[in-house]
Amino acid sequence: MHLAFRPDYRGGTRTIRRLAVTAQPMHAHEPDGPRVPRTIQGIADALSPERRMEFYRLVLAAEAGQELQNVIAEWWGQAMLDSDPRRTQVIADAEAGTLPTVSMDEVFRRRRAAGGEMPGE
Repeated sequence: MHLAFRPDYRGGTRTIRRLAVTAQPMHAHEPDGPRVPRTIQGIADALSPERRMEFYRLVLAAEAGQELQNVIAEWWGQAMLDSDPRRTQVIADAEAGTLPTVSMDEVFRRRRAAGGEMPGE
């Protein structure tokens, strides 16, 4: 536990209040959830500083709706790759053509089996 101090101006006089602060997360991380939250802040936190600035530039320029959703979707993928502990190996495998792949038919089959909706259906 850490201690934090905050000025308190109640009653017209300045006093210092001591607050206890813990480092516990407010929400437990779900181990099977995404490594990067699919939010603007989650994506930005996972990017390098240079890429973060480009992401923010595109987010701020996008119109609300589909354009913003497209920016978030594209950059979420980049953030997932950037934060992958196996990033270097994944890139090397992709460049060498040895990255395991799955056909779109298999992707659709898996999505339907998991109860997911298919685009256009």
